[in-house]
Amino acid sequence: MIRRVLVIASALVLAIVGGVVTFSYASGADARAMAGLEPTPVLVVVEPIAQGTPASAIADAVELDELPASAVAPGALTDLGDIADQVATSDLVVGEQLLASRFAAPDDLGGAVEVPEGMHLLTFDLEARRVVGGDVQAGDRVGVFVSDGDPLNPATRLVQHRVLVVAIAGGASTTTNAETGEQTEQAAQPMISITLAVDATAAQQLVYSAEYELLYLSLEPEGAADGPGVITEVIR
Repeated sequence: MIRRVLVIASALVLAIVGGVVTFSYASGADARAMAGLEPTPVLVVVEPIAQGTPASAIADAVELDELPASAVAPGALTDLGDIADQVATSDLVVGEQLLASRFAAPDDLGGAVEVPEGMHLLTFDLEARRVVGGDVQAGDRVGVFVSDGDPLNPATRLVQHRVLVVAIAGGASTTTNAETGEQTEQAAQPMISITLAVDATAAQQLVYSAEYELLYLSLEPEGAADGPGVITEVIR
């Protein structure tokens, strides 16, 4: 009889503990879900903004909106003061979040890099870790790697070699104080906006990869050996 009571008591204890654990997990999951839904302020484009437009001139083209925290992009802005004296590095369309990586000092924009005739210019927003940590400058050459992301047949390919970087915003930089001459290094932002010059075939390939695959850039030094534009070998 006593043994039977002990068995029943043990079962009750296990049931209670299991219920507590399940409740705690469910509560934690609910809390995480609610955190992802927490309204978060972010500036959103409400009128088209052309490349080169000063941040000081876009107040009427953006508005402060609230989005779920999980939908806010890294580097999204809430205050135009954060990009004062900077200009848009690419055209901004209605509905997109205003990102710090889309703005840079006027001196960092085009004009310094000569684009070969007939080339297409494409701008990609990539995480800094996919752009050599942001340590890339206009005029550099990069290799473009693509991962297809297929869980059943994962593969990474080097698809473009020595691609010209025309402009980059949000990367690591060094500023010089005009009065003291003191230099200050600024770390790269979480998201990098990088513009590449490629031919029509490469442009089509990279646009597809940016939409459906993963891009990763490597910095190729000046003395890097030339090779075919597309490397077909797949590494698994």
